Amino acid sequence: MGRYVIRRLLQMIPVFIGTTFLIFVMVYAVGDPVNAMFGDRAPDPATAAELRREFNLDKPVWQQYLLYLSKIFTGDFGNAFNGRPVVELMADAFPITARLMIVALVIEMVVGIVLGVISGLRRGRTIDTTVLLLTLFVISVPTFVSGTLLQYFLGVRLQWTVPAVSPEAPFRELLVPGLVLALVSLAYVTRLTRTSIAENARADYIRTARAKGLPRRRVTLRHLLRTSLIPVVTFLGTDVGNLMAGALVTERIFNIKGVGYQLFQGIVLQNSPTVVGFVTILVIVFLLANLLVDLLYAVLDPRIRYA
Repeated sequence: MGRYVIRRLLQMIPVFIGTTFLIFVMVYAVGDPVNAMFGDRAPDPATAAELRREFNLDKPVWQQYLLYLSKIFTGDFGNAFNGRPVVELMADAFPITARLMIVALVIEMVVGIVLGVISGLRRGRTIDTTVLLLTLFVISVPTFVSGTLLQYFLGVRLQWTVPAVSPEAPFRELLVPGLVLALVSLAYVTRLTRTSIAENARADYIRTARAKGLPRRRVTLRHLLRTSLIPVVTFLGTDVGNLMAGALVTERIFNIKGVGYQLFQGIVLQNSPTVVGFVTILVIVFLLANLLVDLLYAVLDPRIRYA
């Protein structure tokens, strides 16, 4: 196991470098960040030249990337164009989005897996058809529509929750935004669990366990569900990064100043250091989540062993 983890960590290095380089080139090659800072006004040539020198924009892109890469390993992600360090923006935004992600992940895991198990064990019956129709409806509705409707009915009409989240973003205020963020993923988790449960329920090892006289609950929880969760865990591992990066719409609806808000502001204002810095952290989150998923395979299925 230890050698496998080390080998995977080493494999992450070229993936990280290649991904961040592509992001860096795409962000810095599109438009002129200095001109974007001044809006409709044309910047003074001397001022523009000084800003380009300060942010290393006067150098070739590959050289800018090497300078950026040498700094991030010391925790220096540079400064935003407003002069504030990008690390400070991350310290404010990532804890908020992490709490939102945890709420969404718990909702989609608990509700999605439970509905998937019930639907898979009763395949072809009324409850199975109902669950499939509901998940199809959820997948078909865009997030900005479901978010706006839930915000209006639960926050404005019924006043069960606040319409907008406060700057501190405590967990109690993130329940509805977390539900909105989790809805589409919840539908996919339900469908994946249902399909996996329905297929594995006909496997030989399940029939053997039932033939031995084991209780139905034990067969379902310890044998059927355990191996059926492998594709679900794979989806959840990739969804961790998607929930953090894809929270842009949800954060805009509920006025949450998290990662999505900072990325949106960075893209609109062409604040390249902010965009590249936040996306770099999201790349690391994706890589670590995939490593964790691979390690969980051995926990869920005893037949899987890593050398």
